Amino acid sequence: MAASSSPSSSSGRPPPGVKFSRRTSSGRIVSLSRDDDIDVSGEFSGQNDYINYTVLMPPTPDNQPMDGDSSGGVRSSSDGKGGGRESETRRQRDGGGGGDVGGRSGKMERGMSLMRSNNKSMLLRSQTGDFDHNRWLFETKGKYGIGNAFWSEQDHEDGYDAEMSMSDFMDKPWKPLTRKVKVPSAIISPYRLLIVIRLVALLMFLVWRVMNPNEDAMWLWGMSIVCEIWFAFSWLLDILPKFNPINRATDLAALRDKFESPSPSNPHGRSDLPGVDVMVSTADPEKEPPLVTANTILSIMACDYPVEKLSCYISDDGGAILTFEAMAEAVNFAQFWVPFCRKHKIEPRNPDSYFSLKTDPTKNKKSLDFVKDRRWIKREYDEFKVRINGLPEAIRKRCESHNAREEMKEKQLAREKNGGVLPQEPIQVTKATWMADGTHWPGTWFAPIADHSKGDHAGILQVMTKVPENEPVLGKPDKGGLDFSAVDIRLPMFAYVSREKRPGYDHNKKAGAMNALVRASAILSNGPFILNLDCDHYIYNSQAIREGMCFMMDRGGDRICYIQFPQRFEGIDPSDRYANHNTVFFDGNMRALDGLQGPVYVGTGCMFRRYALYGFLPPRANEYLGMFGQSKRHARDTHHQSEEEEDSDTQPLTSHPDLNLPQKFGNSTLFSESIPVAEFQGRPIADHISIKNGRPPGALLLPRPPLDAPTVAEAVAVISCWYEDKTEWGDRIGWIYGSVTEDVVTGYRMHNRGWRSVYCITKRDAFRGSAPINLTDRLHQVLRWATGSVEIFFSKNNAFFGTQRLKFLQRIAYLNVGIYPFTSFFLVVYCFLPALSLFSNQFIVQGLNVAFLSYLLIITLTLCLISLLEVKWSGVGLEEWWRNEQFWVIGGTSAHLAAVIQGLLKVIFGIEISFTLTAKAAAEDEDDIYADLYVVKWTSLFIMPLTIIVVNIVAVVIGCSRTVYSVIPQWSKLLGGMFFSFWVLSHMYPFAKGLMGRRGRLPTIVYVWSGLVSITVSLLWIAISPSDSTNLSSGGDISV
Repeated sequence: MAASSSPSSSSGRPPPGVKFSRRTSSGRIVSLSRDDDIDVSGEFSGQNDYINYTVLMPPTPDNQPMDGDSSGGVRSSSDGKGGGRESETRRQRDGGGGGDVGGRSGKMERGMSLMRSNNKSMLLRSQTGDFDHNRWLFETKGKYGIGNAFWSEQDHEDGYDAEMSMSDFMDKPWKPLTRKVKVPSAIISPYRLLIVIRLVALLMFLVWRVMNPNEDAMWLWGMSIVCEIWFAFSWLLDILPKFNPINRATDLAALRDKFESPSPSNPHGRSDLPGVDVMVSTADPEKEPPLVTANTILSIMACDYPVEKLSCYISDDGGAILTFEAMAEAVNFAQFWVPFCRKHKIEPRNPDSYFSLKTDPTKNKKSLDFVKDRRWIKREYDEFKVRINGLPEAIRKRCESHNAREEMKEKQLAREKNGGVLPQEPIQVTKATWMADGTHWPGTWFAPIADHSKGDHAGILQVMTKVPENEPVLGKPDKGGLDFSAVDIRLPMFAYVSREKRPGYDHNKKAGAMNALVRASAILSNGPFILNLDCDHYIYNSQAIREGMCFMMDRGGDRICYIQFPQRFEGIDPSDRYANHNTVFFDGNMRALDGLQGPVYVGTGCMFRRYALYGFLPPRANEYLGMFGQSKRHARDTHHQSEEEEDSDTQPLTSHPDLNLPQKFGNSTLFSESIPVAEFQGRPIADHISIKNGRPPGALLLPRPPLDAPTVAEAVAVISCWYEDKTEWGDRIGWIYGSVTEDVVTGYRMHNRGWRSVYCITKRDAFRGSAPINLTDRLHQVLRWATGSVEIFFSKNNAFFGTQRLKFLQRIAYLNVGIYPFTSFFLVVYCFLPALSLFSNQFIVQGLNVAFLSYLLIITLTLCLISLLEVKWSGVGLEEWWRNEQFWVIGGTSAHLAAVIQGLLKVIFGIEISFTLTAKAAAEDEDDIYADLYVVKWTSLFIMPLTIIVVNIVAVVIGCSRTVYSVIPQWSKLLGGMFFSFWVLSHMYPFAKGLMGRRGRLPTIVYVWSGLVSITVSLLWIAISPSDSTNLSSGGDISV
């Protein structure tokens, strides 16, 4: 802003000069020019020269004090009567009126503002005499307005927009709840470049291999080239989805400010977060100990989430009374454990894990009574464990007592009917299983009979804790010796559910149990989000649910079908011999998929959107056209179609069944009415223009109604075995049936509809669980996963048949899920090739020439560099990466091979697949937590890896002996064969170590198999080996 100085009274031309100045608080103009006068004569001179011109600095808070009076106006220093900015503007527009002095005074006064204190001299700098602006801001609490200009509190008299006020700019800015953290370019760019280089090198190598066959051993060359082509294809399927890995971060503080802070729509600051139903599944209390399940339930009930918005369910698919009574004991102990965790902010909130920590429990604990409280709760937990471990014996004694009493009654009745004499025939009394209240247990009995066995029992639903109140309930000062007077003692609603089972029905294993639980929870609590956990996976981070909710409630969260958390395990041996942590998959592959359409669902630690689980389409989706999905367009809305329209011939041939809307949910009216409610409550808050499909703030503040008898009766009805008849449950709705890996199929169907998923890696592990560390159990676990993948490949869930809503690289990832077990055939053949080379004194190439070694070096180096960069962006350790490579060979030659064979038998001959449930119990030796690692349990899966080891060892011995004693040694062929044999043996080392047990002793059956294989291989070699010394020295041709 520039203002000209007062016009001169004389008509003469003033001396030329340009000055830069600033007006101080006292009205004095201070020159800021370096020179008093700047000569502008010459070409700039003339009648209209810009001379005698003073440039004044604008009167903003950067250099002048400005403040309003108590009435909101700006007072003028000329008269002290509070003339407003409007009158000053009018005087300036009218030419300043009042002559030269008045005009100059008005301009000077407009550049000034009064302070609340008239003593301005104290605010002047001591040496320069200039105004001390920093001190003015501090003493007057001055604020900047829009554009560093003062914003008057008078809204409608200063000529500004009346719809805006200072309060519009004082509100907290809108904050996103999550953000993407991209991998640094210094890592991801070389990573992608090396992938391209290795891909080109592989193509050139394969072309060279095809063009240069080994004429002396065509059979060996043919097998090797086929295997190498498949390995290149398999590597491409695995590496392509890793092109765009990303990281994500959440803002829990922003979540609290948005959903749990006082606002006009939420004056009391109640929680506006949606409800969450946590579902835990168990099947057999003998393989899944009740104490482990009880600790999982306790960690859920104590998690940091609004109590009134949290509900917990356990699905006992075995209908065992032991699980039921263990849950009742857990609820009783939760009355003390949950408030204790809230009072002292305990982490983790699984009591068994918490009391097993090796760190100092008093660290960061400020409460004076923490030590006393911890000692008391530890004593209570020890008693709780004793009660849980003693439940089997207590239930057995109770049942014997009740059955003896029933037998006495039957004998008495028989004696009365027989004239006081006990009849000769023995009296048959059913050995029932009794509950604590003296009634029959409706589930599975210890002595199974009709209507009371694992596959034949009634549905059971018991609400063990009621719906909590909407307001906090504080405890008492002396509740059991603990002071909970300032702690909320409410517990989340908890229900025990065991679905009905009857003979003649296909109950669909875990998927069927989860679908029954989804329906029951929709009737009882209807949380718009569902957290699925295994019984041995507990909440390790009490804020894990909030972390997942940040993604669901953020901008675009209405398109997310589920949040997958990584699986972390406890109790794994320090060396992780069998790659149980599986960090390469969870920290590498899953993180990379998060940069595409989202990670796959892995069965546990997953938060679902209930509406997406019902089979509905996302509110917005994209379609990817072209061979590589390079063209993107918005997907067309799919309207509701009747069954006749779906089956009509007028429908386009390109339509996909996954894009049709679900219709057949069953005959429960309450369930059907809960669907739109869950969809609405799962929407993010519409507090920003960029949020689409949102809900108004404060819509979820109403308290939940208490449960009544008709509601519970309806929940029992929807878990009956006949409810799913003539419905779409398991086909389009809920967990999908037809595969032992129902988790992968369920996630695939959601992605196929256009939904997205998110991978949530928290700083503190969200969940932790247990994994089998025994070799046999580990291989059976891998067998189950591979079997499910084979089933996916031969079903309609193959990604080849996916919709256009599936991204190209996401489709590649799902293709790899179904194809990777078939690599086992080629891997087994390739593991035998080194031995065959040593036996025949031939190699896969004519000779170790420069071209072969160069290609081998380039391919190996690029693979190593790619692995190093992958370790860098994923955070996986080198040892973990090597363990994963070793177990890939072990599992590929055993479990994957068996899975492919079983899958082919099921597809071709219809033979059903059975797998062993992974045992989660600890070993008998309680002194050593890793005792189960050394237990050797023989299984048929050991045969192929053991054969590979023995054959390669025998081949190395034979190859060395023949080369040493040959007239003309073939050292190049020996070195080539030995190099690959040692490559195979190094990968098999953990398997061999597992067979040796704790003290290195091999089982007898291992010696038998080794001897048998060695003798067989030796006889075969003698049979095919030429007898003359000439052929022996040169290798010769194979003759039988």
